Amino acid sequence: MPNSYQTNLSRRYIPITYLLLALTLGACSSSPTQPNNTQQPIVNQADDADTEAHYSQNLSTFLNQISQTQEIPLQTLENGFLDAKTIPSIRKLVLPPSGTFKKNWLVYRKRFVEPVRLKAGRVFWDENRAFLSQVEQDSGVPAEVIVAIIGIETIYGRQTGNFRVKDVLSTLAFSYPETPNKATREQLFKDQLQELILMCWTEAGGNLPAKNSAQGVNSIRFNACLNQNSSYAGAIGLPQFMPSSIRSFAVDGDGDGRIDLKQSPKDAIASVANFMKKHGWQVGMPIYFPVTYSSIPVAKQLADGEPQLKYTVAELIEKGILTPPQGDLQQGGVEPQSKALIIDLPYPDKDGSDQAQYFVGLNNFLTIVQYNRSYFYAQSVAEFAEALGYKNQSVVPTQYTNKAKSPSDAPKNKKSGGKKKGKATSKAAQ
Repeated sequence: MPNSYQTNLSRRYIPITYLLLALTLGACSSSPTQPNNTQQPIVNQADDADTEAHYSQNLSTFLNQISQTQEIPLQTLENGFLDAKTIPSIRKLVLPPSGTFKKNWLVYRKRFVEPVRLKAGRVFWDENRAFLSQVEQDSGVPAEVIVAIIGIETIYGRQTGNFRVKDVLSTLAFSYPETPNKATREQLFKDQLQELILMCWTEAGGNLPAKNSAQGVNSIRFNACLNQNSSYAGAIGLPQFMPSSIRSFAVDGDGDGRIDLKQSPKDAIASVANFMKKHGWQVGMPIYFPVTYSSIPVAKQLADGEPQLKYTVAELIEKGILTPPQGDLQQGGVEPQSKALIIDLPYPDKDGSDQAQYFVGLNNFLTIVQYNRSYFYAQSVAEFAEALGYKNQSVVPTQYTNKAKSPSDAPKNKKSGGKKKGKATSKAAQ
């Protein structure tokens, strides 16, 4: 989950309106889960007495408000949070990086697009081949992209976090560290804490509104839901969904009548696909294009870090940033008026000087960004999927062929993980 790469998409912070959208609607609030041993006991550390007193008072007020507005018995809520505590380590983990920190795309990519995850991805694909094929057919989201997301997030369930989710969200809601955006961030996590309570109440058999009656509610199941493990930002399960995303986008993939993102790969697969589809995944369209080598200075000028599709493909061809293909228009081609943005992925060279790799991001790139608000993350998903066999191909209409530059001008994309695996299913529009 969150690490030092989470704070902005490229070189700049995302506008706060986009942060609100990303955390409220996004599946995952931050970068992939940090490595940990899932066999370790759940972390539950108390903070100092003053902090705990302030935290307890605000949590009590919050539970009273939830009880009144959602008509959930207060006693049920208080029992569920009786042992809730702040986690000091989380308050440190969410702090922004130091001013001297330099983001490094090459190091980030090496961490996530690497042999261990790719090997695990192929095994996961083999184990779920038929279901992935069906989900791809139904949703239009490529199996490789789904497998890549789950692999980058948790290595298929190996690293789902070891913090109690109620402690994580209540810590960040009522004891967020002193940062310029403290008030905004606390409100975001209060919203997620409310979503967690509503999710757990429903899972326990409660109806909303509850009419102040706990009849039919399984208190053991309610408390178990509040106590389940999560990342240190409160994301849950194989795909690392925040509670709001579980309630809005998670689906019952295995048909057992309940959603279980922790133990059911089918639920995780179907939920990732549903999230991507609901956030505008375009069937058969590529995720990104490489830029021509000679146009890097122009791309650098246009890369502003804003997650918005600002330029048409035609404009980028005219500027020399894109090289149109030779030959006939292939199926799934990108139209001249399709919108795009310039992606810059910074890294320091061996001398410490600032460098960057540049790409052209299309609509599907921003769909991945809505899953996790990082350009590094989205490009890693794309390249992980390619290493699994995803064909990130489309063509610019042939009317631009006469302006094409030499194909050798385009930088070659490195692939990781050895030989590519064959597709689980033929793509209808890819």
